[in-house]
Amino acid sequence: MENKNPLSPHIQIYRWHISSLVSISHRITGVINIVAITLICIWVSLLVLGETNYSFINKLLNSILGKFIALGLVWSFSFQMLSEIRHLIMDMGYGFELQTTRITGLLVIFGSFLLTILIYLIGKNFI
Repeated sequence: MENKNPLSPHIQIYRWHISSLVSISHRITGVINIVAITLICIWVSLLVLGETNYSFINKLLNSILGKFIALGLVWSFSFQMLSEIRHLIMDMGYGFELQTTRITGLLVIFGSFLLTILIYLIGKNFI
């Protein structure tokens, strides 16, 4: 006998929502941030091993690719931070209404880009 029960929703028929986009992006940026923090710790620890090791990474970070990576990491940390604030508010029992989750999701997305631009402009004036 053939089972006619529906399967769980497939990605092709599932309709994406802001909350699912923010949730998936939150997990991805979390992994990226853990890797980034590890690499930053290694980079700083290379100071102990001498200037040549440190200067190689310093040259990489001052290249166009390095600046792109640094800007991407600033966005990743900004997104993660704003998403964590959203989750903390939701953990307190607020913001579960459909309209509120849409608004806070959009705030996280656009806020992370605005925060990245702000940090870039502040850093550009100091460096």
